[in-house]
Amino acid sequence: MRRSYWSATVASDDPEGQEVFASLCGCSEERIRILSVQDSALVNALQRRAAVVLQKSIREGFGLTVTKAMWKGAAVIGGRVGGIRHQIEDGVSGFLVAWVEEAAARLVQLLKDPKLRRSLGARARETVRGRFLMTRLLEGSLDVIGSFEANFTLRGTHNTLMTH
Repeated sequence: MRRSYWSATVASDDPEGQEVFASLCGCSEERIRILSVQDSALVNALQRRAAVVLQKSIREGFGLTVTKAMWKGAAVIGGRVGGIRHQIEDGVSGFLVAWVEEAAARLVQLLKDPKLRRSLGARARETVRGRFLMTRLLEGSLDVIGSFEANFTLRGTHNTLMTH
């Protein structure tokens, strides 16, 4: 039987992060690991192995943690705030939640349904590929530039060169 483990990390840019982290330290037990280091390689490994990534923010800018987890094909539950709601299509590429009870219910649902986890994770990865990768953004910029008709004028002359 595979044992399940929980791990928690705290973001260093969260003003309440240290207080929340201190309260979590009291929850440590055999199956719950509280990590106290900021190690991006460790976070990367945890996101790749996680059954579910939960980012239950009450305020958030873009929410790069969500994008990274989605790119790794993880099933993601995110707070219905800020940029997170622009990344996750609720029920398609993850779940958006407003309340702790809602987050808990979605977490249990995903932990009990590996097929749903895989499906959401695959669609999450495709969402990132189609909307947020630098190559996709560059392609969009080139499309905009390519849509302009060039009109060049030589200095000192009134002749206009048209290119097509």
